[in-house]
Amino acid sequence: MPLPDPDGGKERRGRVLVVGGSSRVPGAVLLAGTGALRAGAGKLQVATADDVALPLAVAMPEALVIGLPVNAKGEIVRGNAALDEAVEGCDAALIGSGMNPAPASAPLVQRVLRQAGGTLVIDAGALSADLRAPPGRPYVLTPHAGEMAKLSGREKARVEQEPQALACTFARRTRSVLVLKGATTWIAAPDGRLWIHAGGCHGLGTSGSGDVLAGVIAGLAARCGDAVQAALWGVFVHAQAGLALEASVGSLGFLAREIPGPIPGILDRLRPRSA
Repeated sequence: MPLPDPDGGKERRGRVLVVGGSSRVPGAVLLAGTGALRAGAGKLQVATADDVALPLAVAMPEALVIGLPVNAKGEIVRGNAALDEAVEGCDAALIGSGMNPAPASAPLVQRVLRQAGGTLVIDAGALSADLRAPPGRPYVLTPHAGEMAKLSGREKARVEQEPQALACTFARRTRSVLVLKGATTWIAAPDGRLWIHAGGCHGLGTSGSGDVLAGVIAGLAARCGDAVQAALWGVFVHAQAGLALEASVGSLGFLAREIPGPIPGILDRLRPRSA
């Protein structure tokens, strides 16, 4: 478990950059950014559609918010100098939450991939079949079964029938840590290691839950710098937060915005205690 230095401040806990959202889906980056901060990241920057950047900055005063150019559909399509500086200075970057997988956004995604020096978490609209991480610097990819079907060229039913084989194959091919999300989540490392998590709850199958998970993984990655550890702990902590809400709210009907709330307490309970 990535633990903070008790004598360190926010700089010691890492800087996270979240790139995503759109004019029509501005809340995805808010959910992801909140997840990153609740996971213990020290600093947060968010790059999103220019026309929603100011309202987002007001809604999330903890973050530095960067506005990016959009096309006629409100999708972010280009970077700028402020984004370049943020990418180069972050310890972990998350890209894709709230973005549509469209050719127009591909140059922006490639720009972030080229410039990032920290751990990269790639979600939703930034996922593509031709991703390939640099040797020794695995990405974390977070598709659900429908996205995995598009990435692998398989039917969704086939993905659900053979999640283990597809997860391992795709992780090896992309040199990445693959988090194949679902009621049972499969986490595959590029070296062939595989983990299975089946301890979540039905309530986590709600709009925005995946954005929170991606943000939690990015926050943990900023703290520890290890893609595998961040993915494993992120999946576990996200599931535990769902179980906590299931106990306090109900098995269904809690909101994605509520998932980050229990996370600091869950992380605190996981910390080793001195004798």
